[in-house]
This record gives sequence, structure tokens and C-alpha cells, in this order.
Amino acid sequence: MVRHWLLAIILLASTVWAQDREVANSTQIMVVGPSNADLHRGAELLRAGRTQEGVERTLRGMQSAAGRREEEVAISNLCSGYVMLERYDEALKYCELLLERNNKSWRAYNNRALIYIMTKQYEKANQDLIRAEELNPGAPTLKVARSIYLDAVDPLEPQVEIDDRRRTD
Repeated sequence: MVRHWLLAIILLASTVWAQDREVANSTQIMVVGPSNADLHRGAELLRAGRTQEGVERTLRGMQSAAGRREEEVAISNLCSGYVMLERYDEALKYCELLLERNNKSWRAYNNRALIYIMTKQYEKANQDLIRAEELNPGAPTLKVARSIYLDAVDPLEPQVEIDDRRRTD
């Protein structure tokens, strides 16, 4: 249905920036580079399509997460990685964990909607997309997820008609 590279783009867009921004906003310390090398490398591996390695590295990074924000980035990326591995039960576990911790995470709703689309739970997918769109209206990632949803529930029929009759002049 949906190619893995497309899911990677949808699910992982801008996950690493969050931990870098947290460090950049801190006036207490100066850190050059990512604050959690395993989380950073895990996200890079996920984006590169090396999904199993990315998940493993992210799990390692989660164990040494410095604070709630790094933990949430790790949980979000694990949800994404397991979706790409088509391990939807595990992906759902991480999406729901993130939503328990932060019910305003539009990415968690987006990712969980994709799980529901892939498992043909379309009503749940629509509910999650509506909630994500309320939290972050106009997000390009959500527009793509919404189009995947619409394609799944109401696919377009081709409008092209080919006239294969030959002219006999």
C-alpha cells in the first residue's frame, strides 16, 4: 500500500531537531552537536532506511535519555521505526506511551493514524488525524497522512479512457 520510504518521510520528519533545540535553548551549558549521540544516530539510521539498526540504536539512546524531551523523541522514533518494520503492535505501544506522557503530541496522533490505516482501522485513523490537525493545522506531514487515509478509504478511479480502435483510412 504505502512504500517504506514514504513512511520514513512522514514519520521521521524533524525528530532529531527537537533534542538539539532543547540544548540550544539552555543558557546553563553549551553543547556542540547532539546531546544524545545514540538518539541522534538512531534517527539518522531510520531516515537512511536502516530501520532495524535505527530502532536498536534508539532503544539504547532511550536508556540514557537526559530528561523528558529526549525520552519523548526516543518514544516517537520507536513508534516510527516499528511502523516501518511493519511491527504494528509494538509501534502502537510506543505511540500510546507517548500520548500518555504528552496528549498534545500531534506526531503521535499522526503516527498512530498511520498504524490504523495500515491495519484497516479507518475510523480510528480518522479520529487521530482530526485530533492531530486540531493540534497542528496545515502541517505538511498531516496533509500527506490525510491523503494516504483518503486513498485507502475512497480510492480514485482512473478517469482516462483509451480508445484502442484503429483508424482505417
